[in-house]
Amino acid sequence: MKKINLFLIFFISFIYLEIIYKVFIGNPLFRLSFVNMLLFLIPLALLLSILTNLCKNKTINKVIFFSILSLITIWFCAQYVVKSYFDFYISLSTFQVADQVTDFMGKAVVETLRRIPLLIFFFVPLVLSIIFNKHFYFKQNSLKNSLVLLCMSLGFYGLYLLGLNLNKKATYSPYNLYYKVNDVSLSVENFGILNTFCIDTKRAIFGFEEKLIEVDNPLSNDKEDNDKPKVYDYNNLDIDFASLVANESNSTIKSMHEYFQNDTGTLQNEYTGFFKDKNLILFMAESFNEIAVKKEITPTLVKLVNSGFVFEDFYTPTIYSTIGGEFQELTGLYASGTDILGKFRSGNITFPQGLATKFKEAGYSTFAYHNNSASFQNRDKYLKSLGFDNFKACNTGLEKVINCNIWPRSDLEMINATVDEYVNQDKFMVFYASNSGHSNYDGFNSNQMAKKNKDEYLASGLNYSERVATYLAAQMELDKALESLINKLQEAGRLDDTVIALVGDHYPYDLYMNEVNEMADYEKDDVVEVNHSNFILWNNKMDPIKITKVGSQIDVMPTLYNAFGINYDSRLFIGKDILSTEGGLAMFANKSWVSDKGTYFASSGKFVPKDGVEVDEDYVKTMNKIVLNKINMSSKIISNNYYSKVFK
Repeated sequence: MKKINLFLIFFISFIYLEIIYKVFIGNPLFRLSFVNMLLFLIPLALLLSILTNLCKNKTINKVIFFSILSLITIWFCAQYVVKSYFDFYISLSTFQVADQVTDFMGKAVVETLRRIPLLIFFFVPLVLSIIFNKHFYFKQNSLKNSLVLLCMSLGFYGLYLLGLNLNKKATYSPYNLYYKVNDVSLSVENFGILNTFCIDTKRAIFGFEEKLIEVDNPLSNDKEDNDKPKVYDYNNLDIDFASLVANESNSTIKSMHEYFQNDTGTLQNEYTGFFKDKNLILFMAESFNEIAVKKEITPTLVKLVNSGFVFEDFYTPTIYSTIGGEFQELTGLYASGTDILGKFRSGNITFPQGLATKFKEAGYSTFAYHNNSASFQNRDKYLKSLGFDNFKACNTGLEKVINCNIWPRSDLEMINATVDEYVNQDKFMVFYASNSGHSNYDGFNSNQMAKKNKDEYLASGLNYSERVATYLAAQMELDKALESLINKLQEAGRLDDTVIALVGDHYPYDLYMNEVNEMADYEKDDVVEVNHSNFILWNNKMDPIKITKVGSQIDVMPTLYNAFGINYDSRLFIGKDILSTEGGLAMFANKSWVSDKGTYFASSGKFVPKDGVEVDEDYVKTMNKIVLNKINMSSKIISNNYYSKVFK
């Protein structure tokens, strides 16, 4: 019987793995980019077949073959587990936030075991190859045959590159994803796992820099009419960008100066200084989402969400789990990649407009608390870079006053143990990174906060499935913490002059979409609307003010700065003051977005306008360019420590 060439084995295996992955994740299967994927797999399989037929010893060739196929199989499995649970794809830079997985290794193991029935399918090519390998051709290729295979590989790779030119003008075309845009999500959806790995590896070795795109900003409504008297000033500082441009030799930094010089910034408005000289307590609430707001079990959240400023179209885009959400809330920048988050976590990035720094300049005493380890995700380092000198967590003093030996830990205990440290200060600004709502949600006994609140939840009369009930019972602890905080502020006579702000870090991705929708008021998709949530901005003495504009986590800081009358430069944040007249925009992990006019799904290229809204044919193209620029600029700010160049 004639032996089977290893090229054929590799090629069939790769096609099978890519298709199975797309089916399990739910990515579109048959689209134009599928041809690009096939054209890439041919030269890849040819090159690997050359590699596995290099040696005279067939045993060595066999070891090389099975090592390659095993590693590729494991890579597909790892991608599937991470994407289906954490909702992002693995890239080489992902290992800079790998502790988010390793610190919850027990849960990672559980999620892997839970997916074994599907993971088995990824091992089919490897198992069949082991069974039938005696029919494979493991002999050494002649030099002539190897050269022929190499030429064939180069030829098919050339066809692959030519194929990229089809529909190349589309913003997220295969051509632009290969040459101009760095987005692992869209790359996987268009090229597949193996091609994306090769592209990612090449960029990691040789570097890659996205270029800014020239575009008019349809979001800006802050252009003043010169025929009318000026009413509001811009929320900008006196920065001489023209001089910075003229004296900069680095082309990247120069382009950044020019970008911000051309951004007018946002105008002050009727809410500028609305909370001036009041105290601020800001929460990043673990896994908090609007689906947790239930009158039966979270009455304090219901009260805060529906009074104060009521943001009706707010999103907490889930990008790289907790660290991504916290980065966006605390910097006003988009979490554009794990390499950027890694640099942020180092604490070596300069933030002259950092949260605690700006409030200290305004005469506030600042504090930060977290009921988990201070060093997890290097929170002790990056909070200091934002100006927080007083940070207390479970291994830096908080463990003396709360129970840090359970999981998750109690937000109520954290509030009760810390309020007295700041409540009598003249003016205070406090940041809480909460923990009570954290997964596991596999039943009341799997989660100490859910177990604690089980009886109260069951007495509420709500009738959700067990995992949903576990999530809600855990969120009840956050509600109790807020209730206690309000009571303690009232007792100290500080409630009326204190503002409470709260956003979630991400939706509860430990739940499946059917479980999320079990709690939701409408059917949510798994890209955009799953991230729709609440932004609490509340003071006891104010009447409700409804805000219908789109907003997201990156808009929190500029919104707070404007409302508290903080002197800042709005041009240097990618997020914008939601209370300003600039149009709203929320951006998501795969470059999908929502504006005040509609929703764009990047994977399908589909735009869904809001009811009664019409846009011209260039609107989506222009918005895609704006989104690319904003994401690109967020990355450049961190990677180049840009603020240190501006605020010398």
